[in-house]
Amino acid sequence: MRVLVVDDEPAARRKILRVLQEQTDVEVIGEAAGGEEGIARITADRPDLVFLDIEMPGAGAFEVIEAIAGGDYVPAIVFATAYDAYAVRAFEVNALDYLLKPFDRERFEQTLARARKSFASVQHPSQDKLLALLDAIRPEGQYARRLLLPSEGRSVFVNVNEIQRIEADRNNVDIFTRRGNFTLRTTLEALEEKLDPQSFVRIHRSHIVNLDAVKEIHPWFHGDYKAKLLDGTELMWSRRYACRRPELLK
Repeated sequence: MRVLVVDDEPAARRKILRVLQEQTDVEVIGEAAGGEEGIARITADRPDLVFLDIEMPGAGAFEVIEAIAGGDYVPAIVFATAYDAYAVRAFEVNALDYLLKPFDRERFEQTLARARKSFASVQHPSQDKLLALLDAIRPEGQYARRLLLPSEGRSVFVNVNEIQRIEADRNNVDIFTRRGNFTLRTTLEALEEKLDPQSFVRIHRSHIVNLDAVKEIHPWFHGDYKAKLLDGTELMWSRRYACRRPELLK
């Protein structure tokens, strides 16, 4: 098994790496000190197994999973966490396994045994399974604060409050922000679920807008409205979606 360790605590990484390096059937391909570095290593090196800390400064496990779930390769994941509530939720939705810090040698060996069994069966987790896992470990009521977006051959984090509007484009969405425009391979429905409805509103089957970017709203025909944004863009707020948020149109 080709294994990557992603944890912001040097002591935790050393503990995991020390045991892994004793295994004859494990190849440690590297370590990452944070989520952003972890995303890059997973994408480039395609490990079979990732030991992933849940809470890290900057990009934590949520951002890592969101990033790799949209790619063409998903590794098996073992979560390492000091927070039992996260670990139990992860295990319940069939993460490969979890390590509750501080863990002992016996517990780690059990995790390796599960990993070997999974690796031998050649059953890699699907994107749907990984996204279900993300939903399970994300604290209730927590919406995305940042999105990882592709830009000129790399990926960058963009704060959601920088987003002005989002437009569907076949199998992609175009995301318009104050720092430029990005294209992400996902659906408008999937993004809508990640964004706080107090700030972002679906106004059309093809459009989501940030309410802070809306300058004016005018009644149109047959129950439709026209929304004019601060940058001058005019979008139709269709009757179908206006009915969902009547409190915004009083």
